[in-house]
Amino acid sequence: MDKKEIEYKIVELKDEYLQLQHNLEKLESVKGNLHPLEKRLAAIEEELGSLNTMLRDL
Repeated sequence: MDKKEIEYKIVELKDEYLQLQHNLEKLESVKGNLHPLEKRLAAIEEELGSLNTMLRDL
């Protein structure tokens, strides 16, 4: 991946993260199953960390 691809992926993941956080808040209010969303949020955090490391190393 080049720099622009990494930056674009980071923006996409941040957008998805914000949407998931919003959905998580909704589910909390109705006592829904939070585990899948929490698992995806953790995966996004890991991927963002990896992409940021790749970006720094370029």
